Amino acid sequence: MNLEKYLEISQEVSAAIKNKKAVVALESTIISHGMPYPKNVETALQVEAVLREHGTVPATIAVIGGKLKVGCSKDEIEYLGKSGAKINKASRRDLAVLTARRADGATTVTTTMMIAHMAGISVFATGGIGGVHRGAETSMDISADLEEIAHTPVLVVCAGAKSILDLGLTLEYLETHGVPVIGYQTKELPAFYTRHSGFEVDYEIDSPKKLAEAFHTSQEMGLCAGMLVTNPIPKEYSMEHEVIEQAIAKAVEEARIKGIHGKQTTPFLLSRIKDVTGGRSLEANIQLVYHNAKLAALTAVELCKLETV
Repeated sequence: MNLEKYLEISQEVSAAIKNKKAVVALESTIISHGMPYPKNVETALQVEAVLREHGTVPATIAVIGGKLKVGCSKDEIEYLGKSGAKINKASRRDLAVLTARRADGATTVTTTMMIAHMAGISVFATGGIGGVHRGAETSMDISADLEEIAHTPVLVVCAGAKSILDLGLTLEYLETHGVPVIGYQTKELPAFYTRHSGFEVDYEIDSPKKLAEAFHTSQEMGLCAGMLVTNPIPKEYSMEHEVIEQAIAKAVEEARIKGIHGKQTTPFLLSRIKDVTGGRSLEANIQLVYHNAKLAALTAVELCKLETV
């Protein structure tokens, strides 16, 4: 493979990887498609600040001018935020075409994992992963995120699967593909905006050190799958399960009536849920991303200790 032709790693991130310092990857779809401007840029820069505060180097990932950028500059983050949905949402199927066309792309969980792995980064913090959509038994709408976690050895820290999904089927899919789902200090799968889903995770782990040990063991054993760490949203920002379910049901019905499907589904639903909840869901989204970044940073630091022994 000729990755150097396509991969562009910032000087700071490159030096950290070379010197075996902790690095945490961040996606860019949350910037372009997940929040309105300028809140998206403010949040992205604050997430990077959280990572630095806890001893890691942030690596925001995107496709800029056909280059797989690992460690976007402040100006590039501003560009992604201002451009918003005009930027291509880049999943696995889009990556080669966007690169060949020297186009721009905001990376999803899938492509962020892929590019992070190419660059040698093992820990990734995000908001929530995609999964099996409600009604997938007829639509076959299943996020590529699940397949990527099954095949790319990156530890993903999230607030669970987005609550717009069928959480039971999402867990079944991950089990079938050999992905361990770990609850951080919880036995229950968090559901993005809320701490509760009614579904159990595979394992509960109570410290970043133990998370790092589990992932390190997986790497040493040569297992190819990633590892999913689900970190509940802080209690003070958690929304009531019934409130968010009602908002989701309303948004899902609107999407059905308007014929919205595929990669447009999640941005539409999140936007409508924000409107239905009077903006509460947006603040919850922002806070859970900060919370996940902190846990990812602490875990990456512990993983570095194990890898340099």
